[in-house]
Amino acid sequence: MSSLPSNVHVSNHPCLVAKLSQLRSKNTTAKEVKALVHEISLILGMEALAAKITTVSGPEDETPLGYSYTTTTIAPETISLVPILRSGLAMVEALQTLLPSPVPVHHLGLFREPTTLEPVEYYNNLPNHQGEPGSSLAIILDPVIATGGTCAAAVQTLREWGAKRVIVLSVIGAADGVRRAAAEWADGVEFWIAGVDEELTERGMLKPGLGDVGDRLFLTIGK
Repeated sequence: MSSLPSNVHVSNHPCLVAKLSQLRSKNTTAKEVKALVHEISLILGMEALAAKITTVSGPEDETPLGYSYTTTTIAPETISLVPILRSGLAMVEALQTLLPSPVPVHHLGLFREPTTLEPVEYYNNLPNHQGEPGSSLAIILDPVIATGGTCAAAVQTLREWGAKRVIVLSVIGAADGVRRAAAEWADGVEFWIAGVDEELTERGMLKPGLGDVGDRLFLTIGK
């Protein structure tokens, strides 16, 4: 694999690597695709959050046996999950499971224009989008990074919104696309990704890739 920027982390977790191999198969059913994306997101999320958030001591509490103990919680900061529609929705539950308290989920709708392969935004429900500060940590959920344009646009949108830092979780990406997205805000964004492919097809699909994960998730292949 060719070199990647220092703000890109490719997991080598053996269970994740094996699950990614299963996800690539054309014989994997839609139900299995959903489960695999969720499980891969859990592993990626654990690795990313272990590295990028910290804990602090909270108030005293008591166990069922009557022993007192000091509680532990995540260090105060505002965290938001930002799935990229459609396929990013399949990653949301994994992060909600990991985080000890509920956090806002803000959706971004972006698609690639078929001829130019450049991103077009069609939906944005970030609150106070005009000038108010955003979250201190925004976590983009985007299963596939191909040309990198869509992910780079999402990063720029969150930066303009006021996010102090961004984590991108992705199942798989093309090397050049990951580099392009990682360069969008090199000091403010970090990527945690399960696998990287070196090539793209003329249609902007990863090779060997795993197909259109949104179509596989929602059974819209051949639309």
